[in-house]
Formats: sequence, structure tokens, C-alpha cells
Amino acid sequence: MIPATRSDKAYRCVVDGARPNPAQWVWYALGGGLPRRLSPWVLDDVTRRSWVVRHLARALVQLAPVIALCLVVAPVPFSFRLSAAAGGLLMGLLFSLAYMTETTEHRAVKAGWPPGTTARLRAERVERDQLERRAEYRQGGSGSFD
Repeated sequence: MIPATRSDKAYRCVVDGARPNPAQWVWYALGGGLPRRLSPWVLDDVTRRSWVVRHLARALVQLAPVIALCLVVAPVPFSFRLSAAAGGLLMGLLFSLAYMTETTEHRAVKAGWPPGTTARLRAERVERDQLERRAEYRQGGSGSFD
């Protein structure tokens, strides 16, 4: 087993300590707020490396009921319903991508973090990644600052 580093332990303490249950996550994905004890998880959710994928997953949860209604309720041939659902999904995801940074910033502010926190943390991560890539001792891909 690989021993945990100090930063790994700190990360696990924050993220594994409190996570939303499935019902809370669906509520959060639909735009609802979470209890204050989950604020560190919210900040991690909107700033980790996979924040774009996570944002798109939340957008799909928001679009799912509308797409399902379009596929089931509309009194037209299924091929029309399918093309309307695909077009709606595409437009919904495009709008979601267009306002992605603002939406994630708003989620962090709702969780109690000061405005600008998500942009600052993402910029720090990019700077650290660039520094790691340029570090001499990392020739050949070995080593890390973490």
C-alpha cells in the first residue's frame, strides 16, 4: 500500500468527511442549496480537475425531466420526438457551457465561500501544474510537488 502524503490526508479529511447523499446531490444538481457542513465538498466539486465534466453531469440531470417529457408526452411520431429531444439536449448543453463559470461561482457563493474563490483556486491549480511541468527534476515525468 502506498503511504498517504500530508496533502492527500488533508484532502481526504475535507472531501471524505462530508458528502451529500444521493437525494441531496440530485437537489444540488437541480440548483438547490446544501447544508453548511457540505461547503468544503461544494468547493471541491466546482474546482477539481473534472469540474467541467461534473458541471455537464449536473446539466444533464436538469435536462432529463424535460427530455423525458418530450419523448413520452408529445403526440407526434417518435422520430419527431427523438429529434426534438436531441435538439433540446444540444441547446441546453450549449447554454450550460456558455454560463459554466458563472454557475459554478454561484454554487460556491451559495455554499458560503467569498466571490472569486473558484476562479482563484482554478488559477492556482493551473499555475502549479505549469510549474510542475517546467521543473527540472521532473525530466521524464517523475516527481511531483504534491
